[in-house]
Amino acid sequence: MTSHTNHKYRILIVEDDFASRSLLSSYLEKEGYFVSETEQADNLCERVQQEQIDLVLLDINLPGKDGLTLTRELRSVSSVGIILVTSKGDEIDRIVGLELGADDYVTKPFNPRELLVRAKNLLWRVKDSQQARQQESTQKWTFEGWVLDANKRLLTSPTSIEERLPEGEFKLLSALLYAPGAILSRDQLMDAIHDREWTPNDRSVDVMVGRLRRKLGDNPSNPHFILTAHGAGYVFAGEVR
Repeated sequence: MTSHTNHKYRILIVEDDFASRSLLSSYLEKEGYFVSETEQADNLCERVQQEQIDLVLLDINLPGKDGLTLTRELRSVSSVGIILVTSKGDEIDRIVGLELGADDYVTKPFNPRELLVRAKNLLWRVKDSQQARQQESTQKWTFEGWVLDANKRLLTSPTSIEERLPEGEFKLLSALLYAPGAILSRDQLMDAIHDREWTPNDRSVDVMVGRLRRKLGDNPSNPHFILTAHGAGYVFAGEVR
């Protein structure tokens, strides 16, 4: 039965294969989502903003700008949900896609029901995080000259350089800042991110930690803020106020 609450979510399918695009579109529309589609995405950033898109299903192998380039461009200006659609041999591309800010990926040939579950989980996460941000509109963390504004998901450096964090990175850093000095396992951090179903060998947390360390100026071999507790998880070692 189609959910009557799905109509408010807008999904954009970026796929140059007509058959795959049509399958995705019809399946998601039957579930009550508002779906638009395109075979190319040179104006993707503008379209996402103009149409108030909540989720982008983005094929990696596109003519013109590829999906990884588009992921980087889109994530620099938007926190929209991004699910990459990849081929079986694209393992490196999948990892790079996550590093560039994609939230999830599915592999062709994909099961439409699996993709639907991943889309629902991601959209629910976006909604939950929006509600949490409204409740925490005045929440700010400061640590050694850095400031994280929960309302704007804005990370400000000691030299006043500002960067808006993608949703996953924000939730991961927030979880660490909530419990400075405590070791949080990968399981706990995956639950905090809560963006999709995961397996014990899921590398999402490690990828996001790597991205956050770069943004915080942490040396991966000798980090100051986010330390690795080998075999246990991660711990935030900075002084938080």
